[in-house]
Amino acid sequence: MIARLSGTLAETAADSAVIDVAGVGYLVHLSAKTLAALGPIGGEVLILTELQVREDAWTLFGFGSAAERDSFRALTSIQGVGGRLALAILSVLSPDELARAVAHEDKAMIGRANGVGPKLAARIANELQGKLGGNIGAGAAPTPRAGAAADALSALANLGFKPAEASAAVNAAQDELGPDAGLDALVRLALRKAAK
Repeated sequence: MIARLSGTLAETAADSAVIDVAGVGYLVHLSAKTLAALGPIGGEVLILTELQVREDAWTLFGFGSAAERDSFRALTSIQGVGGRLALAILSVLSPDELARAVAHEDKAMIGRANGVGPKLAARIANELQGKLGGNIGAGAAPTPRAGAAADALSALANLGFKPAEASAAVNAAQDELGPDAGLDALVRLALRKAAK
């Protein structure tokens, strides 16, 4: 089992990178978020990895954090979610955002990833209940409170806002309007705050 790679970033592609470790180039498939954080070609990198062995291929997946790797493992434990699809989900949602989407059963948020339809998003939200709680931790954006806030968060996500932007805008709107704010008022104010 290859658990991590430490070496020089030799090249990058749309969804992968080659890491040179003592003269051997390892092709590692990465989420868009991890790929963007790698730095320049020629720089030193440390990537946590997960090796998937199948009859026809050995595929190495890489992660920028243990939380991302744990989320990947949880996602790939679900029938119909392979390594590439799990990376597509983690390209759209950070581990904290995925944990919040699962906790709130926000199928629209999970369904934003390429290749995830409504049925699969519902299965992910259902099967991962209680399994990703450890990913919500220090440094995470506060989760909007239930009810209208969760619906407002989903509405902003459906309008194309990034999960972190939507969450910050809804939290700010709810802080200003109070916990009993209605959905319409919350969405209107959150949209104004997100546009700033």
